[in-house]
Amino acid sequence: MCWFALWCSAPAQAGDEPFNGPANWGGTGLLETPTARVMPEGKFRVGFSQVDPYRRYYGAVSPLKGLELDGKVTEFLGVTANPNSSPDWEGYGNDKDKSFDLKHQFLAEGKYRPAVALGIMDPHGTRKFPSQYLVMSKQIYPFDFTLGFGNGRYGKNPLPAQGEGFRVEILSDPRSWLEDSQFFGGIEFAPSERFSFILEYSPIRYEKQTGDSAQAKYFQEPVPSKWNIGLRWKPVDWAEIDVSWQRGEQLGVNLSTSFDLGKPLVPIYDHPWREKPEFRSDPLAERLIRALYASGFRDIGIEASGDELRVEAANDRYFYTPAAVEVALRVLAQIVPPEFTTLRLTLTDRGIPLVALTALREDVCLFHQEKLTANQLYALSDGLKTDINETLAAEKHYRRYFDYGLKPEFQTFLNDPSGFFKYRAGVSGWLSLTPWRGGSFIAGLQGFPLNTVSSSNEPLSKPVRTDNVPYMEKNVSLSMLMAEQIRKFDGEIYGRLSAGMLEVQYGGIDGEIARPFLGGRLMLGLSGSVVKKRDEDDPLKFKEDDWKDTYTTAFVNARLNIPRLESAIDIKYGRFLAGDRGTRITLSRFFNGLELSAWYSWTDTDGFSDSHNRGYHDKGIAVTIPLRLFKGSDSRTVYKYSLSPWTRDVAQDIDHHTSLFDFIGRNTGIYLDKDWRN
Repeated sequence: MCWFALWCSAPAQAGDEPFNGPANWGGTGLLETPTARVMPEGKFRVGFSQVDPYRRYYGAVSPLKGLELDGKVTEFLGVTANPNSSPDWEGYGNDKDKSFDLKHQFLAEGKYRPAVALGIMDPHGTRKFPSQYLVMSKQIYPFDFTLGFGNGRYGKNPLPAQGEGFRVEILSDPRSWLEDSQFFGGIEFAPSERFSFILEYSPIRYEKQTGDSAQAKYFQEPVPSKWNIGLRWKPVDWAEIDVSWQRGEQLGVNLSTSFDLGKPLVPIYDHPWREKPEFRSDPLAERLIRALYASGFRDIGIEASGDELRVEAANDRYFYTPAAVEVALRVLAQIVPPEFTTLRLTLTDRGIPLVALTALREDVCLFHQEKLTANQLYALSDGLKTDINETLAAEKHYRRYFDYGLKPEFQTFLNDPSGFFKYRAGVSGWLSLTPWRGGSFIAGLQGFPLNTVSSSNEPLSKPVRTDNVPYMEKNVSLSMLMAEQIRKFDGEIYGRLSAGMLEVQYGGIDGEIARPFLGGRLMLGLSGSVVKKRDEDDPLKFKEDDWKDTYTTAFVNARLNIPRLESAIDIKYGRFLAGDRGTRITLSRFFNGLELSAWYSWTDTDGFSDSHNRGYHDKGIAVTIPLRLFKGSDSRTVYKYSLSPWTRDVAQDIDHHTSLFDFIGRNTGIYLDKDWRN
């Protein structure tokens, strides 16, 4: 008992590096088997591997400490996909399988104890590569020893397909898991951080894995050897090349690259503003307006009230609001004369006041002279306030009535019988006119000079998205033509109303209200829309022969922010486009501007008569990428891309040009305080 307590309480001495390279499928491991190692938090990996008859394209990420998620597409070489000899599948090529895995290292390595992890592989869908395992790894540097125990792919018998939902036998039926599981393990020897050697014992009984598409053609008999050897080489910090000899008969190769999420590829630096001597005799308001505009602000208003100087401006450059406030305060410290003892700064977006800070001029000057830290200045001020709704009556200078955006586009169309991977690549752009506070007229256009999208599928029983192929086949389309009004009411209540051609497939009216609570830890809102389907051949008309004339949605929305983890949980409950009712949950993780998210839905699908929609759960992943990671200077511009494994009509909503939760964003008390202190 004393020995066990000492073993579990020993301080951690070794990390997982350099023994956290990818296995064949992209998750951290040896060659065919996993280890208890995981990637560092905030790390992302993409790669390609081939060990005949398997070719894999994978991605893996560690969104939280100790947690690793990976997804992959496996192509079975020489195994044609053609269910029931249907002619619709003639263009699909080799059979392919999508799957995802997760691994949680629930016990980090200590001085005497090993790292221990639980892994769940392919728990959903066809389950061609399923397993649940427990594995431990221990470094005696330069060696790393691994021993694991798992069922399914590593067990004595194959596991059945699941379809929708998830199956995890280690939790639902631990007795059968224990009876079916086998041991696996190996040694990795790293004489250098740049290369290592691998010896592995893999218990996989290929001849019994009947759910594996390659089994019938390639694995009628046991493989020649269960021992694998490999060489892992890291020529640079961000790339890895593995070469191996596996199953006693196959050469394997694994190429991967990894990087830190949210880490700028080019260091972010914005030159501090300095006033030229020839401008110092100009009127105060003119000097301030010129300086703020040069520093990345617009819609600038200046107003004096006794010994208080009030400044209002729109942040046009800085991703984090506290960074914009600090820049503006440094500008004011250089110009504002001593007769103004108090400075009040308000930042706006589309003329809507978001945050305000009031501080003594003397404190702001000491901050500019670096005699006060940012945290000390914040403590001496009244903090960043969000419960404001008044703007200055003063004339606004450098007013931007017109705004625009350009976005590189790469959209995928997956798993169609006529071809597994189809895509369109191009650019989308939008132009907006903002004639008054919170009001905008927006037009969007998108063009795809590279477009391979087509389908042999017919739309399903209630087609709200499965009939989107004619829209995606267009090389040029009018993506938006709409009016939008956002208003902030007293009590931090936000409202939005949009009308017109709202997105590529739908037009009509869309509305939303939202409010933050508990300093922004919780956001609640209501939203709904009444829309019609657009004519795919005429961008200004609606369809007249659609299966349903008008579509309505209605939702209760909630977002739970978890600042300590830089994470959020979004819940959308209500009526979706096809009339199905239920819930969609989205989990998000934020990395210095880059955001990863994944969603999953539960809705009542009994109203669908087709088997593809009935019982289906809409799911997918998305990434939001800030331009600042590549630009070398700060920017508020972000690009969002999403990926869903199937196009279905379940749990579908229209695309929203503006979401109030995102419009409010990090401009809430908990995040403003955190971002200022960071």
